[in-house]
Amino acid sequence: QVQLVESGGGLVQAGGSLRLSCAASGRAFSGNAMAWFRQNPGKEREYVTAITWSGDVTYYADFVKGRFTISRDNAKNTVYLQMNSLKPEDTAVYLCAAAEGQRYSASLPVRWEYFGQGTQVTVSS
Repeated sequence: QVQLVESGGGLVQAGGSLRLSCAASGRAFSGNAMAWFRQNPGKEREYVTAITWSGDVTYYADFVKGRFTISRDNAKNTVYLQMNSLKPEDTAVYLCAAAEGQRYSASLPVRWEYFGQGTQVTVSS
């Protein structure tokens, strides 16, 4: 059974930093693209950032460019999200995602099949 488990969330002041981790289990995801989404109650899920299996290609939403960095350690089946210069509007539940298709692809997928339960990030002003 595939499982994605996020950790590292918490409460931080505006301007601070947090590092989220997402550990995958149940199978290896070294050949799969991974991503981070975020969601607030009553709002649509936002696509934040993604990374190809090799780490060579990344995507960042405009609202996090220059502040967030996605990375991965395939040996540990883990993806990370370093969040710097946090703003109150970054407050959300952050969910890790993995794509089933396009394994070992040099491009990012448009569909994400697996999601974790999420970790809460709260940024106070």
